[in-house]
Amino acid sequence: MKNPICSTGLRWLWLTVVILIVDLSSKQLILNHFQLYESIPLMPYFNLAYAQNPGAAFSFLADKGGWQRWFFAFVAIVICVVLIVMMYRQSVNKKLSNIAYALVIGGALGNLCDRLVHGFVVDFIDFYVGDWHWPTFNIADMAICVGAALIILDSCINTDKKASAS
Repeated sequence: MKNPICSTGLRWLWLTVVILIVDLSSKQLILNHFQLYESIPLMPYFNLAYAQNPGAAFSFLADKGGWQRWFFAFVAIVICVVLIVMMYRQSVNKKLSNIAYALVIGGALGNLCDRLVHGFVVDFIDFYVGDWHWPTFNIADMAICVGAALIILDSCINTDKKASAS
């Protein structure tokens, strides 16, 4: 009998664990060593700056009184379950999509842990030009964005392959 983890996309879940460890460790370092809104310049255009985000990306719904914490937690769980099922159903050889799904799951779980433990997401990466700052984000957010971009790229590549095969 074949081991489903070795022959399916679930084999790539190790990447989810790596993302989760790096994300939660970096957030814990910030919580241990920074005061809220404290910012330390690392290089031109880049600071470490502790912020709390009770909303979603770009503080979407951050000021809505708390219900969004549970809504975004539910959304994260649903996304993770759907992507794990998709990984289970596909071959370990579909590297790009499996990596993309693992990145999104790792990021979603990292931010989910924050929401459940703190009631907000810990953000600390601050890029800026002059007085304009990109919204502060974290490792989990980067993993989600890179994973989403890879999903789009994979769908474009696979669409091109299907079109040329017919």
